[in-house]
Amino acid sequence: MRMHRILAHAATDIIKSVFHEHKVLDRCLAQAFEANPKWGKRDRSFIAETCFEVVRWRRALSFLADSEDVEALCAAQWGRMGYELPDWWTYHGASADEMTSREAELPQQARAIRESIPDWLDVLGSEELGASWDSELAALNQRTRVYLRVNTLKTSRLAAQEWLASQNIVTEEVSHLPDALALMPGKTLAKKFRMDGRVEIQDGGSQMIAPLLAPQAGECIIDTCAGAGGKSLHLASLMQNQGRIIAMDVVPRKLRELEKRAQRAHPKHCIETHRIDAQTIVQYKEVADRLLIDAPCSGLGTLKRQPDLKWRLQPETINKVRAIQAEILSDYSSMLKPGGRLVYATCSVLPSENHANTARLLEQAGFRLVEEHTISPATCGYDGFYAAVLTKI
Repeated sequence: MRMHRILAHAATDIIKSVFHEHKVLDRCLAQAFEANPKWGKRDRSFIAETCFEVVRWRRALSFLADSEDVEALCAAQWGRMGYELPDWWTYHGASADEMTSREAELPQQARAIRESIPDWLDVLGSEELGASWDSELAALNQRTRVYLRVNTLKTSRLAAQEWLASQNIVTEEVSHLPDALALMPGKTLAKKFRMDGRVEIQDGGSQMIAPLLAPQAGECIIDTCAGAGGKSLHLASLMQNQGRIIAMDVVPRKLRELEKRAQRAHPKHCIETHRIDAQTIVQYKEVADRLLIDAPCSGLGTLKRQPDLKWRLQPETINKVRAIQAEILSDYSSMLKPGGRLVYATCSVLPSENHANTARLLEQAGFRLVEEHTISPATCGYDGFYAAVLTKI
């Protein structure tokens, strides 16, 4: 297969900004595609695959190329993709033939190298997950499919599937997720369909969280860490837009995006937004019938979609989020009425961010554990999630 010089250099520039400037890969790609509207579908696909796979397999590719230079890593990845390296591509590292031969040696390398993660993260994962860390880590390095949640306020799953099919977008129903559709492997959803309001991009694991609240029409539900609102929108759909959903976050920009999405999902929606602070917690004390705390976390369960995250994380980051989670659980839980239902969730696979926080809340008394769920990437193929369901005594 033939490579184009401009596209090859564009990919390396993006990768360097991720590795050296700690930028977010998704955003870098979006900015590059917006700045170069003449790039076709194949061009964008080549750049995206190069960037994601080089970032995902950074250490493994470094072993193959015997170099840490981005140009050498790209050369190793293009070999894996079936490209013959052009004469104009120069780099410092092993030759193409040497890289191919070193593939056979890769399985014998240390796990942190062959699975391409920082040493400290490999140690942490092994300490916390034991023997299951191998399978979870391998699963987190697999490419994920794009999952859609059908907005049942606007359409049904069958109607949404037929609409997408009319636009040459093939989807599959997901049997145990009643509102979910999956795109074919390697396919993405164009912006005009994302902006339509009939479907939302939402991972299968994420779609399991809102139903655990068992929301009922007419209730008041508070989503304390709503972000851009994926779970708030899901809750509104489950409640058939009947009731009150108070979506809170510390970042106003995220709430503004949530408001736009809610307007697309249903013009007359039941979601209101509120920036959360200490005064908010007092103002809404014992107001919520049901409370969702989808807490800030390491995000390690999302490495399938965000492989760049593992290079930005630091040990102190993990320690910081653990402290934030404990504080949030202790403070925000006061907004729940006695007898109300609380769901604490993270998109992390680390027990120290998950069960440990649930156990700490239970030690304070006032709550009873109903059930716990661990959504394992190795088992289901989705992002890694954790959710604990509790009731307030």
